[in-house]
Amino acid sequence: MKNEILSRIQKKFPLVAKPFKAIADELGISEDEVLTILQKEKSDGIIRQTSAIFDTKRLGYKSSLVAFKIAPDKIDKAVEIINSHPGISHNYERNHDFNIWFTLGVPPTSELGLEKTVEIIAKLTEAEDYIMLPTLKLFKINVKLNTTGKDDKKEKVKKVVHTEIELTPLHHQIIRLAQYDIKMVSEPFAQIIKELDIDYDTFFKILKELQEAGIMRRFASILNHRKAGFNANAMVVWDVDEANGEKIGTDAAAFSAVSHCYLRPKYENWPFNLFTMVHGKTTQETNGIIEDMAKEIPNKSHMPLYSSREFKKIRIEYFTPACAEWERKYA
Repeated sequence: MKNEILSRIQKKFPLVAKPFKAIADELGISEDEVLTILQKEKSDGIIRQTSAIFDTKRLGYKSSLVAFKIAPDKIDKAVEIINSHPGISHNYERNHDFNIWFTLGVPPTSELGLEKTVEIIAKLTEAEDYIMLPTLKLFKINVKLNTTGKDDKKEKVKKVVHTEIELTPLHHQIIRLAQYDIKMVSEPFAQIIKELDIDYDTFFKILKELQEAGIMRRFASILNHRKAGFNANAMVVWDVDEANGEKIGTDAAAFSAVSHCYLRPKYENWPFNLFTMVHGKTTQETNGIIEDMAKEIPNKSHMPLYSSREFKKIRIEYFTPACAEWERKYA
C-alpha cells in the first residue's frame, strides 16, 4: 500500500482541498492511514518535497547545466563557492575529467546574466576548464520512480502545448507560495488560502491556468532516489546525429526509467549532445536499461556518468532577493 501511495503522489497529486482523502478514497482506506504512511516517509527522508514544479524558462529565468574541471584537492572549497549561489539547484561530483556538474538559473532581473555568472564562479573556484550545456530541446522532465515495480518499460510522453496567459499579481503570489514544500496534513493548502485571502476554487483555478500555460510543469512529490532504493542513477550522455536529434530524443524519452531527456550543444572537447537521466536500483539494473536503450538509439558513442557525491539538490526559490545579494557580494 505504501508503494501505491508513493506512486500516486509522484504521478498525479490531487489538487483538491483534501488531497490525501482523495487518495484514500481511490485505494479504499482511510485518510488517517494515508497520512500516517506519508508522515513517516517524510520523516524518514524518502519524500524530499511536495510542491508545484515550475518551468524556470517560462518564468523568465536563464539556466544551464554546467560542467567544471576542478583539481581534486580544490573540490571541497569549490563546492562551497558554487553552492553559495542561490540559483544552484543541483550539484554533483561525477566520474569524468569534468568532475563537478551543476545546474544554474538566474532571474530576469540579474545584472550579471548567466554567462558572466558562470565566468565569475569559474574564477572563484579556480576551475581548470568548463563547458556550458544549455537546453536546446527538451523531450522529457518527469521524475517518477517505479516504486510498485508495475510500470511498463516504455511510456507515452505527451507533447506539451502551451497557452499564453498574462500573469497577474495573484498569479505571482501563488507561484511564490506554491513553490514551497507542503505539510502532510489533511488540508495542506489551507495556509496559502488564508494568507492570500482567497477560496480553494480560485487557488486551484490559477494552478490549472499555470499548468496549461506551461509555467507550472506539475504539482507532485519528489522522492529521495537513494533513500527510496534507487541507488544507481546515471546521467547517460550520447553522441547522436544532430540532423535526427529530435527523433532520437523522442525515442529515448519513451523509456520509463528515463526521467530527464535533453538535446544540448557539442564542443570540440565534448562530443555528446543527448542527455538522459536513467534510474535503477542497482548498477547492474541501470546498465541493463542503458544497453536496451543503446539497441534502439542510433549513436556514435555513449557514456554513463554516475554521481559519486551529491552536494546539493533543492528547488531554487523564485522571485526572492537572494540572487541580487549574491551578485552584490561577488561582482
